[in-house]
Amino acid sequence: MGKTAITTEKAPTPVAAFSQAVRKGNILQVAGQVAFDPASGAIVGDDVAGQTRQTFANLSAVLEAAGASFDDVVMVRAYLTDTGHFGVFNEVYNELIGAAPHPARTTVYVGLPAGLLVEIDVLAVLD
Repeated sequence: MGKTAITTEKAPTPVAAFSQAVRKGNILQVAGQVAFDPASGAIVGDDVAGQTRQTFANLSAVLEAAGASFDDVVMVRAYLTDTGHFGVFNEVYNELIGAAPHPARTTVYVGLPAGLLVEIDVLAVLD
C-alpha cells in the first residue's frame, strides 16, 4: 500500500521538503500548520487567539483536500511558544474543535520562528 501526498492552495505551501499531509490507507497525517495566510505568506494574528484561528483554518483546508474534517481527527499536537498562552489557546481550541468525543491532545512548549505563537498538527483516521 503506497502513500499519497495531499496538497491544496488553500493552505500555506511548505518551505521545506515535506507534504501538507500524507495519506496511507485510512491514516492521514497533517503536517504542522501555523498562522500563515496561504495567499500572501504573512502571519495572520498578533496574539495566540488570532493565530490559533488561522492555524485551524489551514488545518481545515488540508483536511478538506483529503476528503476529511475535524470529525475524523483522533490526535492533536499543539505547540505553544509561551506557557502564558495556554488559557487563551484552550478557550479558542474548545470553541473550534467541535462536538465530543474530542480528539486526544498533547500540548508542548517550543521555539518557533519569529512572530509565530502556535503550531498544530493532526492525525486523522478515515473510513
